[in-house]
Amino acid sequence: MTEEILKAVDGELFAVWFLIGAALVFWMQAGFAMVEAGFARAKNAGNILMKNLMDFCIGCAVFILIGFGLLLGEDMFGFIGKPGLDIFTAYESFDWSNFVFNLVFCATTATIVSGAMAERTKFLSYCVYSAVISALIYPIEAHWIWGGGWLSQLGFHDFAGSCAIHMVGGIAAIVGAKMVGPRIGKFEKDSKGKIVKVNAFPGHNIVVGALGVFILWLGWYGFNGAACTSVDQLASVFVTTTIAPSIATVVCMIFTWLKFGKPDVSMCLNASLAGLVAITAGCDVTDALGSIIIGAVAGLLVCFGVWFLDYKLHIDDPVGAVAVHMINGIWGTIAVGLFATPSAPDCELTGLFYGGGVKLLLIQLLGFAAVAAWAALGMFIVFTVIKAIFGLRVSEEEEIEGLDVKEHGLTSAYAGFSIVDISSAAMTANENTSLGVPEYEQASEAARNASVRVVNTAETVKGTSLDTGINKVVIITKLSRYDKIKRALNELGVTGITVTQVTGCGIEKGAGQMYRGVEMDMTLLPKIKLEVVVSKIPVDSVIETAKKTLYTGKIGDGKIFVYPVSRVVKIRTGEENYDALQDVE
Repeated sequence: MTEEILKAVDGELFAVWFLIGAALVFWMQAGFAMVEAGFARAKNAGNILMKNLMDFCIGCAVFILIGFGLLLGEDMFGFIGKPGLDIFTAYESFDWSNFVFNLVFCATTATIVSGAMAERTKFLSYCVYSAVISALIYPIEAHWIWGGGWLSQLGFHDFAGSCAIHMVGGIAAIVGAKMVGPRIGKFEKDSKGKIVKVNAFPGHNIVVGALGVFILWLGWYGFNGAACTSVDQLASVFVTTTIAPSIATVVCMIFTWLKFGKPDVSMCLNASLAGLVAITAGCDVTDALGSIIIGAVAGLLVCFGVWFLDYKLHIDDPVGAVAVHMINGIWGTIAVGLFATPSAPDCELTGLFYGGGVKLLLIQLLGFAAVAAWAALGMFIVFTVIKAIFGLRVSEEEEIEGLDVKEHGLTSAYAGFSIVDISSAAMTANENTSLGVPEYEQASEAARNASVRVVNTAETVKGTSLDTGINKVVIITKLSRYDKIKRALNELGVTGITVTQVTGCGIEKGAGQMYRGVEMDMTLLPKIKLEVVVSKIPVDSVIETAKKTLYTGKIGDGKIFVYPVSRVVKIRTGEENYDALQDVE
């Protein structure tokens, strides 16, 4: 009787822990949101938060209707579960715990893609993607592994989702990132179209990114441990879940320190997540030594993955989602076949390195290949259809000004703070500003001058003793034209540019923004001011290049001011020097 009571109590305790683990996994959504927002630019922070929120909410809706049935419904031919609506028709006997548990894992799969496609993806298109992966792509392959499908019947082992969740999310991420294309300015090309330079876009808030990593690490104890059925197994899973990411981070720190001369903060944060992803499949069947090796390899793989995507594949992944989740999801899945050991509590599997032969390894390789093929093909079809119907990418102007204001009407996620990425209050032109000719080459001289006004005070000293041959050119325009004018000036030979964010109003007026249903008036618009000092390059060439680049066929596209630089004689030394700050009036 006593033994039966203890078993009953033990069962109840683990049932409660099962739900607590599900809550921890849900809390990981906050971690993903913080990592992605911190690693992206401030002008897109609100959009990223919205996507992470809707991943779960949209996922819940479709998981109720079809996803849960496909995952855990009655097995049909080892391929899918039988769809059903038992949550409505038989709620009194419904498996509530399993529904919540599998829902939070499903949402994790969906949200991995958000970071890889960040800063240039249409919000509507992302919502459609999120619904499809939660309704079809994830539930079907998860049924193969956890729902009694053909992979589980073969003996494939993925305890908590290196393959089913992280690899699938990572594959969806690389397919989506490839199809949506890189962010503007990420890769520079030569005249032949060959990529010659990779530019870094530092995250705007590494503190928030680090907080997200710590939240994820905490949640991972529920992610890996919630399905444990004994105290010993749970304790062992906690050990392996702690060792692997710790070793991965140390290895990454040492590697980046040796390679770059300094330990890289953001890469080490990625490495912590990479170690967690890699240990997820085999957290219940590995020992300390296996966890150390798995973590060490993960720490190197994440560095390789980030480099490989940037410099070889030329795929723009702002947060390193592919390197963390896809590459290390694959590694973690294969590692089960290498490091599984019967010394782990309740483990009956033996990997290659522990004397078990290649059988388990071959099963793991088969499972990885099958799930990867399903995810890659499925997501390619999904993104192709979405691209054809809705389009995947926002316009160039929307991307430059930021998705917060363009997609959500949110001027900034940091209202009240002076941040460069408060770039983008929506602009509406006053009536009758169109010049009728959108192309610069076809526009008359009068139209060109109306679009981009030039004030050239250097002409007043030309040919006099005050003419130093050096001029300062000041260009004021919309932030959305910044990348174009910068590239045009660089191609002209201008190498030194000072950029300042300014606000002002003129022919354009600020468009009212809505916050919680209340309109906020904006009278000053954010602009960008570029200052260059030129001597060898003719100032007329700079003016013409700027006018051509800024022209959009509207009055007030920009303003150009040219000042002569005065000559300053150093009395003590007798040397001549030029002071760019002292302008001749």
